[in-house]
Amino acid sequence: MKTFIIPVLLTIIIGNIGAVDIGSYQFIEHIRTVSEPGKPEIYGDAVIFTAPSTFRRVGISFAHDDYARVHWFRRLVVPRDQADFFVDGKRQRGLDPNIDTGIMFHVEPIPINMRNMDYRMVIDGLWTIDPLNPIRITGPSGIAESRVPLPQRPQTFATPPESGTFRFHFYAPPGETIAVGGSFNNWDPFMYVMQEIRRGNERENSLYSLTLSLPPGNFQYVFYYRGEQIPDPSNTRRLFAGYGRIVSEGIVH
Repeated sequence: MKTFIIPVLLTIIIGNIGAVDIGSYQFIEHIRTVSEPGKPEIYGDAVIFTAPSTFRRVGISFAHDDYARVHWFRRLVVPRDQADFFVDGKRQRGLDPNIDTGIMFHVEPIPINMRNMDYRMVIDGLWTIDPLNPIRITGPSGIAESRVPLPQRPQTFATPPESGTFRFHFYAPPGETIAVGGSFNNWDPFMYVMQEIRRGNERENSLYSLTLSLPPGNFQYVFYYRGEQIPDPSNTRRLFAGYGRIVSEGIVH
């Protein structure tokens, strides 16, 4: 199964984790290793929720959104082996080109400075707690909720450490090359390479950082990683730079 899953995930995950704003690169290699639904998993700057695809439809809603929005899970499918389409040399028609892995999933970004992620699920039209998560609490309204305790970590978005400088932060797997480019260096993808200041492991990403001296005022920037231009995942200041490109905006005082 793992052999065929990457191309499909390129489509499925991009559509599902747009809210995470880091594209597909950070989750493809990890989600493709999921063999069965299980309890929520913290990975990088997000929480991965899974459910069996035997349910018709699964949604999730969060306390930090005041339960105002339901995020619907997506089914994780893999391409069917091309040999299955032929019997005695004849191509079979009407055969589903994809195979259901038995998993549905949702990826939710972790808000800054949050200690616990509380939520409820909608399974086949019924509100309920997460059947795969053993951690349950009673919410302010007296209704049972599921909870994911979150680890304490430094802020992940770029912050100015002192006047005239700007510090960039980015999470990615260990041993990667991440660069910063923007209006301050004519968007050069090679000039400023970030340093891996905290080494991660198989379950936790490394922290990359870079501090630059920049003139006072506003500027735009992106991270360059694995051939993609990535706006800062946790910086809410965004601009449309044309040609379909979204960039982050920083301020130097």
